[in-house]
Amino acid sequence: MPKPIPKGISLAIPNKGRLSEATAQLLDRAGLSTGDAGQNRQLLTVAWKGRVRILFVRAQDIPELVQDGLADLGITGLDLVLETQTKVTTLMDLRFGRCRLVAAVPEKRGIRTVKDLPAAFTVATSFPNLTRKFFRKFRRDVKIVPVSGATEVMPHIGVADLITDLTATGSTLAMNDLVEIANLQDSTAQLIANPKALKDAARRELIDDVHFAISSVVHANGKRYLMADVPTDRLKEVQTLLPGIAGPTVMDIYGKKDLKAVHVVVDEDEVYEAMRKLKSIGAKGILVVPVDRMVH
Repeated sequence: MPKPIPKGISLAIPNKGRLSEATAQLLDRAGLSTGDAGQNRQLLTVAWKGRVRILFVRAQDIPELVQDGLADLGITGLDLVLETQTKVTTLMDLRFGRCRLVAAVPEKRGIRTVKDLPAAFTVATSFPNLTRKFFRKFRRDVKIVPVSGATEVMPHIGVADLITDLTATGSTLAMNDLVEIANLQDSTAQLIANPKALKDAARRELIDDVHFAISSVVHANGKRYLMADVPTDRLKEVQTLLPGIAGPTVMDIYGKKDLKAVHVVVDEDEVYEAMRKLKSIGAKGILVVPVDRMVH
């Protein structure tokens, strides 16, 4: 009998903001193409012949949608998962969208650490839970002013003494004459799942397939496939020069007893040095190609 088609699952992804473009690129490489759906402001598209429904929603809503079972999977920032305090299962760190939730004050106030803050102060933030949790450790009387945007201006108009906000480079803080005094939380994009969906056999199979496809792309990021023809009498040096993921692969070359084909996966930032070392031991025909997917 033919194998039954697994029940479809849903994947919620950001419809805009700092994670949306990188998420779409990741899914495209994983074979879960969203096409022009996100750019055309569609709310829903499908992949894998309809077995995966991709929902375009606000990044901050994704943890709760996944927790409540309205989506089986989601891609959103760790900062939002922690802030919403939702009960979801984190399947993997996707290694993009890197940023930090930091505390910052107007530079002219001369405050440089949390210990310099007064006994009582007001914080403007869109992350009240993480902010409250952080400052609780310092036993300060903290008043939280929730805001949804333009956080950097709040200390300058008297709404708050300081802010907590996300930053990637710190340039926006500097442009607004703010100085960072503490790092509350590091964050990257995460693949999260609904715990109940993971216990459903039919859905779990498809969830695992999606997880596998995405992880193969993530693991390939920053890797290059290096190939070279190496003199047979220099092979012992290759293991030291090019350890790779599980050591280099060595193969015969038809009609060439004095040469061996060596293939190895290396980190992108090590490619030039690896090529230089290979050339130094007489390697020829050195090729470097991108790695689209990789499975550990």
